[in-house]
Parts: sequence; C-alpha cells; structure tokens
Amino acid sequence: MKTQYSTSKISLAVALSLVSGAIYAQEQDNVIDEVVTTGNRLQGTAAAVIAERKNQAFVADILGSEQIARTGDSDAASALRRVTGLTLVDGKFIYVRGLGERYSSARLNGASIPSPDLTRNVIPLDIFPTNVIESLSVQKVFSPNMPAAFGGGSVDIRTKSLPSEFVAGFQLGIEGNSNNSTGFTYDKNDSGLPDELESAIVHYRGDFSFRNIIEKHGLTDTDNATAFQQAFTTNQELLKSLPRNMTLKDGSLSPNYSFQGGIGNSYDEQWLGGTFGFLASVAYDNKWNYAERTNAVVSANKTDDCATSFESSDDVNNSCYDSFTDSKVTTENERLNGLFTLGYRLDTHEVSYSKIYIQDNEDETDIGINQNPSQGITISVDDKADREHQFTFEERELEIDQFKGRHTFLDWWGLGADWQYTESEVHTDIPLDVTYSFSDSYANNEYQNSAINGGNGTANYQFVEMRDFMKSWGGNLTLPISTGKFEVELKSGWDYMDRARYYTTSSFFVNNNGAGITVNDTNDGILDLSSYLTDDFINNNEVWVSFNEPEAPEADDYLAAQKIQAAYGAFDVIYDNSWRFSGGLRFESFQQVTLETSSLIFSRDDIENFYSQDRIVDRTINEDDIYPALSLTYLGGEGYQLRFGYGETVVRPDLREVVPVGYFDPLTDIRTTGSLSLESSQLKNYDARYELYGDNGDNLAVSLFYKDIANPIESVLAVGDSSYTASFTNGTSAELYGIETEWLYGLNWLADGFFTSGNLTLSDSEVIIEAADAGNLTNTVKRMNGHSKYVVNLQLNYDSAGGEHSGSLVYNVFGERILASGIGGRGDAYEQPFHSLDAIYTWYPDFNTKVKFKVKNLLGANQEVLQSGVAVRTREIGTTFGVSYSYEF
Repeated sequence: MKTQYSTSKISLAVALSLVSGAIYAQEQDNVIDEVVTTGNRLQGTAAAVIAERKNQAFVADILGSEQIARTGDSDAASALRRVTGLTLVDGKFIYVRGLGERYSSARLNGASIPSPDLTRNVIPLDIFPTNVIESLSVQKVFSPNMPAAFGGGSVDIRTKSLPSEFVAGFQLGIEGNSNNSTGFTYDKNDSGLPDELESAIVHYRGDFSFRNIIEKHGLTDTDNATAFQQAFTTNQELLKSLPRNMTLKDGSLSPNYSFQGGIGNSYDEQWLGGTFGFLASVAYDNKWNYAERTNAVVSANKTDDCATSFESSDDVNNSCYDSFTDSKVTTENERLNGLFTLGYRLDTHEVSYSKIYIQDNEDETDIGINQNPSQGITISVDDKADREHQFTFEERELEIDQFKGRHTFLDWWGLGADWQYTESEVHTDIPLDVTYSFSDSYANNEYQNSAINGGNGTANYQFVEMRDFMKSWGGNLTLPISTGKFEVELKSGWDYMDRARYYTTSSFFVNNNGAGITVNDTNDGILDLSSYLTDDFINNNEVWVSFNEPEAPEADDYLAAQKIQAAYGAFDVIYDNSWRFSGGLRFESFQQVTLETSSLIFSRDDIENFYSQDRIVDRTINEDDIYPALSLTYLGGEGYQLRFGYGETVVRPDLREVVPVGYFDPLTDIRTTGSLSLESSQLKNYDARYELYGDNGDNLAVSLFYKDIANPIESVLAVGDSSYTASFTNGTSAELYGIETEWLYGLNWLADGFFTSGNLTLSDSEVIIEAADAGNLTNTVKRMNGHSKYVVNLQLNYDSAGGEHSGSLVYNVFGERILASGIGGRGDAYEQPFHSLDAIYTWYPDFNTKVKFKVKNLLGANQEVLQSGVAVRTREIGTTFGVSYSYEF
C-alpha cells in the first residue's frame, strides 16, 4: 500500500492568506456598497474569448467556436493543436508544453468523465465533434478549483449553451483523400465472442485439449470413432463457431461524408416569469483512409554504412534492421453523436440537464509483409517472408447525463453558487480482432505460395470488452466583496469522483500439427488467404482451437476502482485595479485499487489466489495531500498585464500501469505491462506571463515556464527476438522549461481584411533514471518522452469588407520528439517534425448560407520515426479535399 500526506511552508502561507481574507470579509460586511458578479458563459465571439482570457486569475487559453470554425477542424483534438504549446499525437491525445498525455487532463463542463480508450486514462479528444462545442479552455497554471492531477494543462470542453431565441440549421459535407484511390474492404462479422465458445470456457474450464474433452465427456472408443477422434470433432465444432469469412476486396474507397443538424429555442412562461429553453443537435460522419506504412526494429549491431534494403546477401549481412514490416492499412471511422439540453432560467438562477451520446467505431485491415534478415527470412535472398492479415473492429460508446445549476443570491450579499452532477458510462468493445499468419515463398522476387506452418497462432482471435462507470459531482460558492480600493472574491468548493472499471479479453489460437499446409498458390488468391478456414478445410486437415488465457497467477483481465474526494478554499483580491493576488489550497484524498483477474476462476482456491488480502493491499494506493496555488498579476490598465504563478500538483499512474497485465500500446505497437512499484509524480510549477492588448482584438502574450518533477513516470523497454516489450518506472527527477508567445494582429496597413494569428513555443527537458531502474536503456539521462523542443502554429486570415468571403492558411509543425527510448545501445526513436499546411475558404452567399472549401496537408507530408539515423516507422497521410454546405434558419 502506498500512503502519502504532506504539507509545505507555502501551503501554510496560503492558509494564513485565506484566514486573513475571511476575517477581512467579515469586518467589511456592513459597508458593502455594491455587488459585483462575473458570468463566464461565452458568447462565441472572438472579443468575448479574449475578454475571458484577460479576466482569468490563472493563465488560460480560450478557443471559441468562431476560431474553431475558421480553422475547419472537425473535432476537439484537431482544434486544440492550434493552441499555444499544444501538439497532437495519433490524432487523439494532446501534449501540453511538450509533456506527454499523462500530464494533461480533460473535463466536460467542469465534470470528470471516463476514457473510452483501452490503454489510457486520458480522454481521446477526437471523440468530441466541434458542432457541440461552444469553447475550449486550456488552463496551463494550476488553480485550487481544478483537479490536482495537473501537469502541463487541463482542458475543459464547454458544450453549447441554451439559445436566447429560435435557432436551427444543418450542414452537409463531402471529402476525399489522395490516398484513397485504392484500399481494402471486407464483410465484417461484429457479433463478438460466439456463444458456443463462451459456454465452452466454463464447461471445459478453459482447457480445450483433447484429453480434457475426453475426460469431461467420459468418451470411449466406438466402432465408428476413437475417443480421440470424437474429442477432435468436438474441438473442431468450437473452431467453426468463430468468424472465418475474411475475404479482402481491392478497390477505390468511398468518399468521406458528414451531416450535422440542430434546433433550439426559448419560451417565456407566465407562472413564475422564467424562461424554458432547449437545444438538440445530431451529427454523423464516415471517413475512409488508406495508408502504406513501415515498422522496423533496429539491429543492435547496426553500423554507419548499414543497408536499409535486402536486395543482396551483402545487404542482408549488413542490415540496419533485425526485422522490417511493410503494411497496407485501410481504416474506416464511423462516428455518431447527439446532444440534448433542457434548461430553465429565472432571474439570477439557471438549471439545466444535458444528455450527450457519442458512438465512435473504427474498422481496420492490415496486410503486412515481414522480413527478418537476422533469422534468414528475406524475399530477395532467402525466397521467403512472413505474412499477416489482421482485421480489427473497435466500438466505443460514451453516454453522459449531466445536471448543472448556477445561482446568484442578490439578497445574500451577492453570494454565487454553481454545481454539477454527472453520470457517465463507457462501453468499449472489440468484437473482432483476428490475425492470420502465413509463410510466403518467392522465386526471383515473384510470389509463389502461402502456407501455414504449425505451432500456436496460425490464426489468433481476440475479443475485448471494457466497461467504465463514473459519477462526478461538485460545486462552488463565491462571495464577492467590494469596498474602497479592494475587490475581494472568496471561493470554496468540493469535488467528488467515484469510478469503477472492468476489462476482459478472451484469446483463441488456431493450431495445426506442425506440418506445413499450402493454402494458396496463385497471385489472384492472395486476397482470399484469410478465408481459408472453411468447413471443408477444417474437416480435411488437423486444425483445432485452444483458449489462450494465461495460467494463474498471471492474467490478462483486470478490475479497477477509484475514488477522489476534494475540497478547496481560494481567494481573489484586486487592489486599486492595479494588483491582483489570487490563490488557495486544495485537499485531495485519492484512493485506487487495480486487481488482475482471469476467466479461469472456478474454485475457492482461485478466488483466494487472485483476491487475497496481501494482493489487494499491494495493489491499493492511498494518497492524501494538500496542493497550494498562488498567482500575482499586475494590471497595467487596459493595455497590458504581468502575471506570476506557482502551484504544486501531482501526476498519478494510469489504472492499468500499476497492474501486471499486458496490452499493445497503439502509439508504439509495443506490448506493454504495468508495474506494481510505480509511484505518483510530484510537480512544482512556476509561470510568468506578459500580456499586451491593443485595439480591435490585437493582442500579444509572452510566457516563461519551469516545472520541477519528482519521480517522473517513464517507459522502460526490453528487446526480445525482433520485438520490443515495455514497462514503466519512476525516474529520479525531471525538469521542463521554456518560453512561449502568441499573438493576433491586424494587417489592414498592408491590405484590408487581412490579419494574422499564431504562437511559438521553445522549450527543453531532461529526465534522470537510475541505472538500477532503467533496465536496458541506452540513455539514462535524456529528454522526456513525447517532448518537442519547438511548436509553431501560424495563421494568415482574410475577411472581406462585405462579409461575403473569408479564408485562412493554417500552418503547424512540432520539433522531433522521443516516441520510444532506445535500448541495448540503440539510440532513442524520434518522431520527426510534421509540417502541416491547411487552406480554408468560406463563401457566404446570403445571411443564412455558408459554403466551405477545405484542403488539408497541402504539403503532402508523411509521418516518420528515426532511430540511430534510419527510419523505423513511416506512414502516408495524403492530402484531403473537402466541401461543405450549411444553412441556418
């Protein structure tokens, strides 16, 4: 069990400030002249966004719906990469100031929600479409009303609020990608784990061996068949229950298309004199993408003049790689979302209920050809290669019910209160994940045939299911006080989060007796390879199925529960409209337990083995701590502000990082296992910021930041036969420091209607890992994983004088970042800069109509990862062309 409780001197200083503020408020109670209340509901205009950022006590960047619409981004993740110091990884995860996704958090209207991602606690932000977003707030400086699990920044996704009048509209869109002239499709079977196999796991207690089947059924030899033959037939009937018709079809992929629609209104009621309102929206999009990609493992014996191809025996003997895989990947993403909000306003009180439903499905086929020169498997020299056809279909559902309220009690000194109660549930299923493995033969670089060569895993089926339930509720009380030259706001609040997760995977191997069986001998039959397991083939060959569940005490399933209880007190004091002093303390009690479990629990001994008291205690984390935050701002009138901030925060391991259960990380394609010894990281955050505000929304901000991290969590790699495995460890220390600047500036002096906006971040980091904890790492002192030394976002925008046309050129690039640390003398693997240039043009033929043209990745850039100077991962991206039509009634 891990237990922690600590306070610091600065925590005591903040506590004294809170007490002093409370006493001051009581003394001034009889001299209140006026009540000042501040609303934070965005109006969706650029001016309101700038005003909110300016009025924040702690540094935050706000991205409004107008800015999002201008860049043409379709989801929250894509939009957020335009924010200062943010980079987008895998199209889903946000890295803030170069820190990995574990150092960022996301909330929905201030509430915690679970992640539908199977491998990470952090929410993949691509699941939130921009049509439901009113604004995105990225707070980079910790404040007491935020969760203490804060590293680089916290994202608050604010959904659209109730309209003040009737609104309705729709949008239709279509787009295509330059890569999609070819691709591979198939008729998927998404029914999930067959009932026959699910029942057989219990009936045979996970042992599908012929011996166990004979014993279970008491089989004996008969005149027609031996006991072994009867058991073999029983096993093959189980095999036949698996989905087996996986014929690939080659052809041009369908265009991408999308639809959005919404309606809302408000109605005055006469009984109490309030206003009812509602807002409903729905969106659907379907996207196809074809890409050719490579994935390799660098040789530990690599030389400077090594060969990156396998054309000759010299190349093979001096290869840069232990293994190299060429893949053709086709992906279909289908997303459906709906938002319904119902609310009531009466004077200074407002309550609302929102229902959000998001379904996000991904279907992927991967045809991979693997060559392994270290094992004598190459096409040109050895006339052979390994082939895999993989089919993966993943379904993700996020369902959210949220109640919110905001109240101002004018008769009670202007006391303000807001609260939320949110229940959310995630269902993530992989009803189909199958990999077929073959051995290919070649002659003179020409394909000859494919065979299955026995052993385990001729075909590997996996079915995954995750359920995640979360309740989150909290509230804030705000008391504004104004007297003389002082404006004081005292604030307190609470947060509560209760979460439970269940994750299970069932894996099955299709095996044969070890003799090679040719399953195809023509070029025309390659796409039919993955449908060779017909009934006739099964009946006429010695193939069978086995249940691939680890034997106790090892496991591939887990249960997890998490509870966070928090309370805070804060103050915000403005003196003479010149100085602003803000801060407070947050107390959090964090409790978590993650237990590995198994489908092979059938007896009391099994239960005591997996759920023993010692095991539960060893996998339980209890942390109670106090987290201080301070911010000092000099208000230079309307022209500029100067800010200083300090905060102490924590970054905790993900749920599955503290349990010894293996999984494949989708970012690195590396099998990763949790570590029982992993501890939370403690951060000290220092910030300084200068903000300059001009006319017409022009502004400039320059920030300095420094982070001191104790016990940073880093991944540690090991290498096996031509593949990596990974786990996690705590480094000794880490630091991150840098400067970032952002601006918006009109260019009317150059040409009417033009203006520019953008941001630039320059930073560096260093992490130190003790040799005893570093495993086989090449560099125990290095940059933090995922950190980029620079991030650039540039926009050149145009708005015509008549309001009929607008356009933007949007450029983004990040510096190289470590995707995986090098081991065994290999260098670190660096993801290379990706230069993204997008163009958006919008035509407004009338007040209600909008036509938008969009081109993404104009430069045709591709993704690339280099290790020890050679490419170990590449992926084509292609250029996307799209047009959309929208109409507002």
